[in-house]
Amino acid sequence: MKKFFAYASCLALLVACEQGTEEIEITEEMNEEFVWQTEQFADIKVLRYQVPGWDELSANQRMLVYYLNEAGLAGRDIMWDMNYRHNLEIRHALEGIIANYQGDKEEQSWQDFMVYAKRVFFSSGIHHHYSNAKFLPEMNRAYFEQLLANTNQSLSEEAMEAIFNPDVDAKKVVKAGDGDLVLSSAVNFYGPDVTQKEVEDFYKAIIDTEDLEAISYGLNSTLVRNENGELEEKVWHVNGLYGSAISKIVENLEQAVKYAENEAQGNALKLLIEYYKTGDLETWDEYSIAWVEATEGDIDYINGFIEVYNDPLGYRGSYETIVQIKDFEASKRMAVVADNVQWFEDNSPIMDEHKKEKVTGVTYKLVTVAGEAGDATPSTPIGVNLPNANWIRAKHGSKSVSLGNIEYAYHEAGGKGMQEEFGFSTEHNERAEKYGQLGSAMHTALHEVVGHASGKINPGVGTPKETMKNYASTLEEARADLVALYYIMDPKMVEIGLLQDNGAALAEYDNYIANGMMLQLRRLKPGEEIEEDHMRNRQLNASWAYEKGLPDNVIEKKVVEGKTYFVINDYDKLRAIFGELLREIQRIKSEGDYDAGKALVENYGVKVDPALHAEVLERSTKLNIAPYSGFINPVMKPIMENGKMIDVEITFPTDFVEQHLYYGSKYSFLK
Repeated sequence: MKKFFAYASCLALLVACEQGTEEIEITEEMNEEFVWQTEQFADIKVLRYQVPGWDELSANQRMLVYYLNEAGLAGRDIMWDMNYRHNLEIRHALEGIIANYQGDKEEQSWQDFMVYAKRVFFSSGIHHHYSNAKFLPEMNRAYFEQLLANTNQSLSEEAMEAIFNPDVDAKKVVKAGDGDLVLSSAVNFYGPDVTQKEVEDFYKAIIDTEDLEAISYGLNSTLVRNENGELEEKVWHVNGLYGSAISKIVENLEQAVKYAENEAQGNALKLLIEYYKTGDLETWDEYSIAWVEATEGDIDYINGFIEVYNDPLGYRGSYETIVQIKDFEASKRMAVVADNVQWFEDNSPIMDEHKKEKVTGVTYKLVTVAGEAGDATPSTPIGVNLPNANWIRAKHGSKSVSLGNIEYAYHEAGGKGMQEEFGFSTEHNERAEKYGQLGSAMHTALHEVVGHASGKINPGVGTPKETMKNYASTLEEARADLVALYYIMDPKMVEIGLLQDNGAALAEYDNYIANGMMLQLRRLKPGEEIEEDHMRNRQLNASWAYEKGLPDNVIEKKVVEGKTYFVINDYDKLRAIFGELLREIQRIKSEGDYDAGKALVENYGVKVDPALHAEVLERSTKLNIAPYSGFINPVMKPIMENGKMIDVEITFPTDFVEQHLYYGSKYSFLK
């Protein structure tokens, strides 16, 4: 009898149950009294996750995980500084106050201070991790200055203004409007006087759009004006910007190489080290190829300057790391997705000239997260597909992973309140209860594996970030979502054994439309428009489909006793509409049609109906369920014998603030 740790392999277990497999036994370990949610403050829930499979690793594998995780944490300060130029200064002051304050901790002003500090720790800075808007403290400036004085801390006047003046650096990343996106964004990727036009002209002069294998220009540098008034890149490497932190990353990666599981894994790590030492983006490409082709072993990782969502122009990569333990049994069940990726491409509703003749090297695995750092934490994704360079993906393939234990922790810490409030009927709610988790997990798998691997760019068009600019990320996420939505309803899913019927697909359609049209609005404040790429993508897809289906009443807006619902009347027609939009977005990307891409995003993905928004806020506020979640990470400690590390133990802290004070004391390598 095969046993599955359900909290690690929730998708595989759900698939097995969906198929009617009887040889599934959920171990008693799942029933342990593990505290999944530790606290809630502001708009945030703090969660924990377990690391099943840790005890099944060898001592050498655990030491590999340890050093990969230490390498990640060594670069933690980089993400703070990337997010905003005053973040590190502010964080150090907050840490000092918390560590040294001896006054009244019951008074409201102290409680307000602590909520502000927690929000800063959660967002790696003073701007919201998701909306990018600066959040302001509830305590007044006089009280904060008193805290600084009483604990022997200090802050520059600029930093104080940044904290308390709502008009100073109000948004970390601005992607909307007709203004200068670079000057109006507080993110620390550009010099304070560098303009959007200058950045665009700088890269236009050096990027050859005919070069299909061009490096990812700007990925690992800050663009500033030198003393001669010219723009130059300050590259992030051992002897350059962020060098003191990168040196620590390298030290730990060099230790990790000693415990590599195989030659391919070790060679990839050596190339990553070389990249950090030189900052050479050609070496980054060599590493990315070696990493994507290193598919053996139980341990894998993500490490580098990767996602470009935090750059208003989409050049610069945020620092992030995820250390993963492969769940081979679960991955085996889900390998059928990657095995059929060519069928998905061949049968896509996109134009034939935009399809890949051969989808290369796609791998998909469910993994258990052992540790995260930088942009991946505390708020973490549930799926990842890399590398991002289109030519590497086309020629060498990609790795897609679903973070099984993260998905399960979200599920365990969640509640039924939102579904019961916004579900239209008993039928919808019962379907969500039975199929919702499977539908969501299957959507993630199809999004990451099939969605991001599909489609191609026409020769000579250039990279999406060059042609689509600040709309590139939104359109790519919308495209991947549409691929998932189109295929989750396909009979092929039953044929290849991933679904027994279309119940999970219907549940996911219900969820996607409700979220895109209404539910995600609870993340915005009154009067705000949507700027975050994933939120834009969901509203774009849902609202375009709603409008397109109006003549046939495909999605019906119903108001019952003052409550609004968006109810799907024809799932098959909705699937066809999703296919139409997928075809158009792929055309836009393939042909580099910036004007059409901008029109789609601005007309369908940005604007918010104020009356509907107010209703969503009023209905969701009563539930007292925070719209955002993030995690306390496990802590790994070496087991020593005669001065030598022989193994690693893992513990699961419960205090969010204590973890960040610990991080601040151990991993502060930038000043």
